[in-house]
Amino acid sequence: MDRFELKKKILQACIDMELQVIANLKQVMEEASDSAEDYGLPKDLYDSYRNQLMSKRDMFAQQMQKVTEQLDILRRIDPGKMCTTVRYGAVVITESQKLFISAGIGKVRVDGEEFYAISALVPFYAAIDNKKRGEEYEFRGKKEKILDVF
Repeated sequence: MDRFELKKKILQACIDMELQVIANLKQVMEEASDSAEDYGLPKDLYDSYRNQLMSKRDMFAQQMQKVTEQLDILRRIDPGKMCTTVRYGAVVITESQKLFISAGIGKVRVDGEEFYAISALVPFYAAIDNKKRGEEYEFRGKKEKILDVF
């Protein structure tokens, strides 16, 4: 498969995952708000059920803010730009895994293959930062080789 096409598919899979998470969070937030409104005002001083529902909604709102930030990070990637070194926006193939340097999303499946979308802020990234195809890196005492970067 064409490298540009693969990179575009990986990026789109990451964006789709984040959009799905946002949709799920919106639904859960609405359900929590609706339940709190249906419940009405607290029945007495010790009735905290409504407050718990509103706290739950606020917690999901914070999660949605983080996911929205990750989505913004993903949208800044130009899938048409080839990378020759490991950096933001690069697809990196090592001896043991396939990575997409973008946002910390985790496992993404594209055309039956697993890629791990990782942030440039994780410790592992420091071990591979600016490496090129064919170079070795060491992470937690284990040496591996970078097979491809694009």
